[in-house]
Amino acid sequence: MNLTLTKAEEKVMNILWSIEKGIIREVVAHYEEPRPAYTTVATIVKILEKKGVVGRIPIANTYQYYPLIAKEDYTNGFIRSFVKTYFANSFNTMVSQFSNQDNLSVEEMEELITSLQKQVNKKRKN
Repeated sequence: MNLTLTKAEEKVMNILWSIEKGIIREVVAHYEEPRPAYTTVATIVKILEKKGVVGRIPIANTYQYYPLIAKEDYTNGFIRSFVKTYFANSFNTMVSQFSNQDNLSVEEMEELITSLQKQVNKKRKN
């Protein structure tokens, strides 16, 4: 999946992923103060609908909106795109870059190694 969302679109999607479905007023209610205008959120939801990531069900005189893609699927696509754009499509280069950061603690590096080792062991079993 090669889907790019703006920060505003990601915010709406994160709300929809957390509440699973809702009308525009419910989405607006999940924003922190100061909340955006109802019309702003409605516009973003319509854009998301056109992009094919949000569906809707008619309810009385409004619509209830829900995500059409799983958060994990979007996140995986975003990460693949990020790695391709900034790290020449190399996860190794990305991990090396992050591990060379001064603000990464020894504990965080050990957790990363442990996590990677678990994944290696899992793949070896398959």
